[in-house]
Amino acid sequence: MESANIPTVFVIDDDADVRASIRGLLKSAGLRSESFERAEQFLQTKLSDNPSCLVLDVSLPGINGLEFQQQLTKAGRQIPIIFVTGHGDIPMSVKAMKSGAVEFLTKPLKRNALLDAIQQALARDSVRRQEQADIALLQKRYDTLSRRQHQVMALVVSGQLNKQIASELGTTLVTVKLHRAQMMRKMQARSLAELVRMAEKLRLFPST
Repeated sequence: MESANIPTVFVIDDDADVRASIRGLLKSAGLRSESFERAEQFLQTKLSDNPSCLVLDVSLPGINGLEFQQQLTKAGRQIPIIFVTGHGDIPMSVKAMKSGAVEFLTKPLKRNALLDAIQQALARDSVRRQEQADIALLQKRYDTLSRRQHQVMALVVSGQLNKQIASELGTTLVTVKLHRAQMMRKMQARSLAELVRMAEKLRLFPST
């Protein structure tokens, strides 16, 4: 059974010696790794539920690293990327970083620089996964609300008072208070401020 505490570092580099060197470094640091010669091979891999990151060579046969970064983004495969290259330039590194790369390192790779970048990438992925889990839990709670409770929640987080909500919905103050109490209980919100934060995470506010 896979432990949620064991992260995976994926390495894509067409140089077998570089792949072996990075695998050895990761093993010595107690990190699990999988390596590939081509980007297309990685696409066939199912990512686990554990934190992960990608060490990606810029110059690859077939699709190059920067193009692959864009392809992953379009496919919705979220994974922090550390680019490595033997002949990078400033425009290339700027493009990679603007597209969300964690780091852009030049070969020969320095051990500490690569390990620091990997730890940063894994920490970023761990935070992202936790945020997604939190949102999924909030969505599950939100889905338990009745249609009227959805309406009450929307009006509450918009700042309306119970009397205003009653008028808006054409119901009594007592009924609004009842729906509000049930909604707060189902959402497990202990305060209005906490409920507003939940609504923000669920993106319930209309975009302006």
